[in-house]
Amino acid sequence: MRLRRWQNRECQGDTEAWNSQVHDQKIREATERARHETFATEMRQNDKITCILEDRERRDRKTLCRATNDFQQSFQRPETRREFDLSDPLSLKKALPARQSDNDIRNTISGMQKFMGEDLNFWERKKFQEEQNREWSLQQQREWERARAHQKCAEDLYLQTKLKFDETARHLQMLESNARRAVCAAVKEFNRNQAIESQERKKQEKKQEEEDNLAEISSLLHGDLLSENPQQAASSFGPHRVIPGRWKGMSREQLEQVHLTQKQQVLEKLRLQEEECQRDMDWDQRRIQKAREDLMYERQMQRHQRDLRRALDSSNRSLARQQCLQKKHMDEVSTNQLTGDYFTQFNTSSR
Repeated sequence: MRLRRWQNRECQGDTEAWNSQVHDQKIREATERARHETFATEMRQNDKITCILEDRERRDRKTLCRATNDFQQSFQRPETRREFDLSDPLSLKKALPARQSDNDIRNTISGMQKFMGEDLNFWERKKFQEEQNREWSLQQQREWERARAHQKCAEDLYLQTKLKFDETARHLQMLESNARRAVCAAVKEFNRNQAIESQERKKQEKKQEEEDNLAEISSLLHGDLLSENPQQAASSFGPHRVIPGRWKGMSREQLEQVHLTQKQQVLEKLRLQEEECQRDMDWDQRRIQKAREDLMYERQMQRHQRDLRRALDSSNRSLARQQCLQKKHMDEVSTNQLTGDYFTQFNTSSR
């Protein structure tokens, strides 16, 4: 009955609601497309800004490196250092003789070439040094003013670029806010339509659910489920089979048979436990008897070994006495033989 009602509902569709959903879907797609285009425009603008910033940073780095190299070439040359003469590779070629004239400033006191009070070029040298210091100061001031002018130009260019970026960002922000407002309006309209449609759908579903519940209650009241008919659980596969979804429980005879079977199982389990306990006791007695027999056998073997050791010791003592007597006899025989030989030789020599 439910399936037939659902088929009737599918055949009677709401075309106006479908058209409204299609229209809303198109509005969402157009809004999403406009939002993506706005984001794409913003991404392209950001890429351009990033490229401009990278180019400016690259130019600034190149300008700084060029200025550093120019300054080093102008004011930090190796030959202008104070200790350059210690590592000059052409020092031997540039060296002068020990003495060129009386006014040679390289003549030291130990060289005995120039003495105190003989410096005739003091004022010319001092004037030249002052002029040289003044020229160096003026040159440094000109370089400082030139660097300051370059820095001011760079700051002006940076300020103009920053103002341009701010104007572009403000324009993009305005476009984004307009697109966001349009999206919010479209979403608000879509949500309002969805809310109206949802309310109508809920009313229809509630009405259909009430009708289905009434039909289901009527079917259950007149069916076999609440009446608890035991025949509804009978299975077509045999009398010993039941349908689990319709089974209402076992009968009194079946429960008594189950209880009887459980009692028999308990008695059988007790009998098996008693048999196992008796078997364990028999095995324990056998192990004790076997241990006692092993102990008696071990003691008997120890007594036997002790008797054998005593007999062996007695035999060894007898053999030792026999060997001593035999050695003593052999010593006496050898002594008598030597004495007889000696007397025989003596008699022979006397004759």
